[in-house]
Amino acid sequence: MRVAKGSVRGGLLLGLAVVVALAATGVWNPFPGLWDWVDRSEPISEPDVVWQQRVGGTPRSVTIAGDAVVVEQRTRVEARSLATGSQLWERKADWAAVAGGDRDPVVAVGKLLVKGYELLDPTTGVTRRRDDDAVAVWTYRNLLLDARCTDATDCTLSAWDPRGTTPLWTAFLPGVHSGLLADNPGLRGTRRFTANRIDDGVAGAEAAPPLLGFPVDGRVHVVDTATGRVLQNVEPARDERLSVVGGRLLRIAARSQDGACYFAISARDPATGQEAWQRAGINLRTADSAGCVQREDPQGARNVLIGVAPDGREAVIDGYDGRLLWVGESGTKLIAVDDRLAMFRAADKRSVIARELGTEKVLWTRPASGKAGAALTPYAAVVADEKPARLAALDPRTGRELAVLRTSANALAVGSQGMIIGEGREIGYVRFGASGSSPTRPPGNGGNPGPGGPGPGPGGPNNGDCGPKGELCPEPGGKDG
Repeated sequence: MRVAKGSVRGGLLLGLAVVVALAATGVWNPFPGLWDWVDRSEPISEPDVVWQQRVGGTPRSVTIAGDAVVVEQRTRVEARSLATGSQLWERKADWAAVAGGDRDPVVAVGKLLVKGYELLDPTTGVTRRRDDDAVAVWTYRNLLLDARCTDATDCTLSAWDPRGTTPLWTAFLPGVHSGLLADNPGLRGTRRFTANRIDDGVAGAEAAPPLLGFPVDGRVHVVDTATGRVLQNVEPARDERLSVVGGRLLRIAARSQDGACYFAISARDPATGQEAWQRAGINLRTADSAGCVQREDPQGARNVLIGVAPDGREAVIDGYDGRLLWVGESGTKLIAVDDRLAMFRAADKRSVIARELGTEKVLWTRPASGKAGAALTPYAAVVADEKPARLAALDPRTGRELAVLRTSANALAVGSQGMIIGEGREIGYVRFGASGSSPTRPPGNGGNPGPGGPGPGPGGPNNGDCGPKGELCPEPGGKDG
């Protein structure tokens, strides 16, 4: 039996009229729930995340700061509860960066081309300290640095405890590079590995290294972060690039001859100027093919450097004493490193291997494709793979799975108990260990392996946890603050 179109249309209109009348009288209103259903986002991973929220704009950075998640966007910064994902506060800002460890984080925010910054509590958004003069800020787990200038050739660098109210020390710098603006402008150190679907800042702030190299008018000023002393003020030769790594000032020379680049590294103690070690023939990937001009910092992390030997094999070098900590086999590809572990793709491109630096010990092996990327953080090793798309968080020492997700989302931030993933404006929190287990808390300041080469520094053996000068460990019998 056929039903007339007019009667069907009339029935629909009558039904709609009844629903509108019920909603208007407050008897029953299906529209909010209906809209929630229409607007509901698809889960960004399988298994599902603990929570998933749509933020105001595409994140530029995401950082876990204690019990909050700080999301930096183009013109604003917001914080969300790590437990529930609900918004805690929001501020207009052009940049944001997190300093401090798990127990004392702060959020530095500011505006481009405007002097000064504010330090906010990540949970409440309340201003803890305000500065009206600084032109640049550097954030670390145990330190915050800022620079202010009275004129182009008269600048002062100040160091603060993340929640301190008076400077720990101040140092004079004769001007700052034109690029030293806003948060964490580039210094002369190492260049990190990058990987698809893993954010460059996934590990969060690290402990301040013992020495920092500030580029000023073509020279490099080497500053001791423990005392504020400017130890060196060095101008590189025409064929040199200067870099400060592992408590040493590296002079990297690249010479063009016979259609090839020839490299030599001289590492010096900035306090004395004496040469600590040297190596020739290792390409630190600082130069391009145009006349061996060095335009990049060497690749590496914390206190180690990544180089390529003349036979094409990759090598990890201790920046403090020049030791070869790892030399890859033919066909292997290094994908992540810190000053304790190296992760590399096997020559057959079917697995990822983690090895302890300075030893022959293989810690674990995991199946992976030839396009897998990785990152090492204080709490987890993150592996991103394709076809099928996967994200895995692993215990760095054992390879134990902390979380394995079927997802095309990116790994944005890793904390002690879980990680933030995101795709577009959607972010979600993944808790490590379905049974409530969590990764072993790493050594060092605030759970972060501090600066220090794998070998002992001048103060004696320290297992690499105290820094080249032992500056991260308390004096015997002293108070560990």
